[in-house]
Formats: sequence, structure tokens, C-alpha cells
Amino acid sequence: MEKITSFTIDHIKLVPGIYVSRKDTVGKEVITTFDLRLTNPNEEPVMNTAEIHTIEHLAATFLRNHPDFGAKTIYFGPMGCRTGFYLLLAGDYASEDIVPLVTEMFSFISNFEGDVPGASAKDCGNYLDMNLPMAKYVAKKYLTEVLGQITEQQLIYPE
Repeated sequence: MEKITSFTIDHIKLVPGIYVSRKDTVGKEVITTFDLRLTNPNEEPVMNTAEIHTIEHLAATFLRNHPDFGAKTIYFGPMGCRTGFYLLLAGDYASEDIVPLVTEMFSFISNFEGDVPGASAKDCGNYLDMNLPMAKYVAKKYLTEVLGQITEQQLIYPE
């Protein structure tokens, strides 16, 4: 079998950032898949499922309610390796195009207070696996260490 594209990225050289993972055409619409890499693969500890799950709920809520990107949001969810998230948007975008959106989203998460949206038995299949303080910590770390000083190296996959 042929390797899928995401397994051809050199994860030894990959650093936290925002990357265009792929672009697909569905009908006449381009769907851009972004790799929002929060941790340094194979170097830093991965995120635990509780903070990933909390970030997923908060980010999905933020994105679906965003005035400009709400209708363009196809999907937001975690990577199986627990080092980041995938964001799928309708439209043909470059990484730098969404830095303001991702910054706004992770600022929302890092400052969130109150009950996590959808964190109830009625709304979620694993609602007890949530950790808002750690989600806020991870979001703030990504904001300060990556998004606040993002470089070209953090916007284009390594060769």
C-alpha cells in the first residue's frame, strides 16, 4: 500500500505551528485541511485525552459560531497521535491566512470560564473526560510560544 501524505511528513523536523496538510476539491469547492500542531512530535509529552476533548468542544463551539468562518467550518478534531488538531475549512487557504482565526480561537479557549459547552451526559458520549484547567494551559502555551511569534518555519511543512 502507498503511504498516505500525512505519513510522509518528517516528524523529526516538524515543530509546533499551522500547516496546510492537504487540499481536496469537492464539487467546485476546495476544502483545506490544516494541521494545527501544538506539541513537538516525539520530543514533548503528548496531550492527555481530557484536555484534547475539552479543546475540541471549545474550539468547535467557537468555530461554528464565528461570524466569518462559521459557515466555512467543515471539521475540527484531534490527531490520533495527540500532538495537535485538524481543522477543515471550505475554501482555498494558505497557513498564514488563518493565523488570526487560530489566534482568536486559542485566546477564547485560554480565557474560557464556566461550563464547557456540550459537557453533559445528554450532549456527549464521554463528558466526564474533560479538563478545563489543562485545556486553558495548553491553549495559552500555544498562543505564547507559537502563535504570538509564528515564523515561516512554522507555516510550511519541513522538507
